[in-house]
Amino acid sequence: MCRVCVVRGDELLKYSFPRPHPFSSARVEAFWAELSRLGLGEATVEPERADEPTLELFHERSHVEFVRSASTLGYGYLDEGDTPAFEGVLEAGELAVGSTLACVERVLSGEADHGFNPVGGLHHARRDRSAGFCVFNDIGVAIELLRGAGMRRVLYVDIDVHHGDGVFYPYESDPDVLVFDVHEDGRFLYPGTGRAEESGKGEAAGTKVNVPLAPGEGDEAFARVAPRLARFAEEASADFVILQCGADGLAGDPLGGLAYSPRVHAEVARILHAVAHQSCGGRMVALGGGGYDPANCAAAWTAVVKEMCENHENANR
Repeated sequence: MCRVCVVRGDELLKYSFPRPHPFSSARVEAFWAELSRLGLGEATVEPERADEPTLELFHERSHVEFVRSASTLGYGYLDEGDTPAFEGVLEAGELAVGSTLACVERVLSGEADHGFNPVGGLHHARRDRSAGFCVFNDIGVAIELLRGAGMRRVLYVDIDVHHGDGVFYPYESDPDVLVFDVHEDGRFLYPGTGRAEESGKGEAAGTKVNVPLAPGEGDEAFARVAPRLARFAEEASADFVILQCGADGLAGDPLGGLAYSPRVHAEVARILHAVAHQSCGGRMVALGGGGYDPANCAAAWTAVVKEMCENHENANR
């Protein structure tokens, strides 16, 4: 069995917007409850808080300062209206980022083979602003931290129903960040980006893949994508693998329009788990991302953890 660390602890629940906002702590609580029921043998990692210099590995200082001010005021919005400010939102964002980095650091140290942060995967925040429920971008901070640790090539796979614009565009011209993003077509859903024709710029041409799916598509459509994902991941020669496994692509999500079952999440985790062990000593971290039906989050995210817990020889089955 692989050693998988999962972030658990009440502090992580602080990243939850006031009712009736769909991004609530109920998603994470349902996941933890299902993990306990399944008894997969994962290890617990306490939430950790990133400091401001760490946030600035990816974010502009002006953005961090803006969030700090909004966190003190406790009202208004951090963007055009999707991401509300509240008292303590800075700390909540720092906990989301720091908990992802805690997983990354345990994998780098060899303390764990893989990690999972259910409140990670905040893939819309840009270097200079919050967006789409994402105060800070833990993925961008993690990529910069990994580079500082000598991990040159990072494979980033995103199956959230929304395009991961906050990762794709900052690294669009970077040939060492390999991106494979499957999402609902941006003509029908926020943030309106992620066209199939966008595959990286300059020397990074061909290092990015966008796969927009039509509303209503589900497991059958993803089955056609899976071999392409497997080839891309195998050819990436990555030093580290990051999976953003948003559950908002599952049927019944109140914000998304796709119709996956949790089998999609299990298959993606199986593919990447195998590649991670083949290419980079198993170094892989998965992040919860979106998902606004708590039962769907529990089912999708535990499917990912279960696959990562498998003996890595079985990842090739």
